[in-house]
Amino acid sequence: MDNPLRQVGQWAQGENSRRDAALSLVNGTQGTARSHRLRWAAFSFYTLDSEFRRTTGFSEGIENQKMKVILAQPRGFCAGVIRAIDIVERALDKYGAPVYVRHEIVHNRHVVETLKAKGAHFVDELSEVPEGAVTVFSAHGVPKVVVKEAQDRGLPVLDATCPLVSKVHAQGKRYAGQGRALILIGHAGHPEVEGTMGQVEAPVHLVSSEDDVDTLDLADDIPVAYVTQTTLSIDDTRNIIAALKRRFSNIVGPETSDICYATQNRQSAVRDLCKVADVILVVGAKNSSNSNRLCEIGREEGVPSYLIADAGELEGEWLAGKKAVGLTAGASAPEELVSQVIDALRRMNGNVEVSQMDGKKEHIEFRLPAELRN
Repeated sequence: MDNPLRQVGQWAQGENSRRDAALSLVNGTQGTARSHRLRWAAFSFYTLDSEFRRTTGFSEGIENQKMKVILAQPRGFCAGVIRAIDIVERALDKYGAPVYVRHEIVHNRHVVETLKAKGAHFVDELSEVPEGAVTVFSAHGVPKVVVKEAQDRGLPVLDATCPLVSKVHAQGKRYAGQGRALILIGHAGHPEVEGTMGQVEAPVHLVSSEDDVDTLDLADDIPVAYVTQTTLSIDDTRNIIAALKRRFSNIVGPETSDICYATQNRQSAVRDLCKVADVILVVGAKNSSNSNRLCEIGREEGVPSYLIADAGELEGEWLAGKKAVGLTAGASAPEELVSQVIDALRRMNGNVEVSQMDGKKEHIEFRLPAELRN
């Protein structure tokens, strides 16, 4: 394939079609431009070439006004994500490539691709792992059946499950051991939910909304307990807990303390950001629960909010007429991606002022598995 930038430039040469070509290329709507590589090239082309920007009008309403970019604090990687990535990198350093990781270590394509380049192999099932290969369980946790399969095969396993997720597993087991019916507040199909449900050797009833509480096939007077997925919205979780308490008279649970500190802090930071921003950009993956929640909170606060995987997904029309851009990142998004978004905004508008909000400083660190400690 030709150099993408050269190809983009050729497509944009026609005087009559230049505007339409530029917009379709940047937005990824032209058939041959749908690959991420070409779309990023188109984005780079228009941000780097002032004549291109002027004639396409793509950044109309952006270039000639001062733009404030306000960074949320905290944002990006949490201690659990840092620990999980460190486990894979240190395993590669100690044992050499390949190291096999069951599912995405965290929900971020850029993190996964970086680890792949270093020699990590990501698999859907343990059956894809060769005999004797070093195996890592992802930060979201795994069901007991997966742990047993690894043990039966004698696979050397490094468990990157976030300690706060492991705490939920322990709570669920304790409640079930007390003879209580266990209710898990979470999203069906999320790896953390599947892991938690598979860790408890008793029926687990999943609810995702207040309506789900009403349809639970449980008697109202039996002893019940609840645990929560760590990355849910605090407000959504609180409302479901209230619905559970209205229905069941004998109920125990940890309130919102199972929602991890990183989720709480990032959600609070977004609410603060909404007070000063005209638009919110959340850097994170589409399959990242906590990133989606940050975006939802922005919209609930009445501020247009957009989830982007990286700078290549920026749309100029979101920013037209906006003087203050709030920028944050989900707990599995690296700071490098945030910096790239800032660079892209500067190319779109040379008059950018960057500041960071005051917020909670996070100093939590989680220990690595003993075999990987220095």
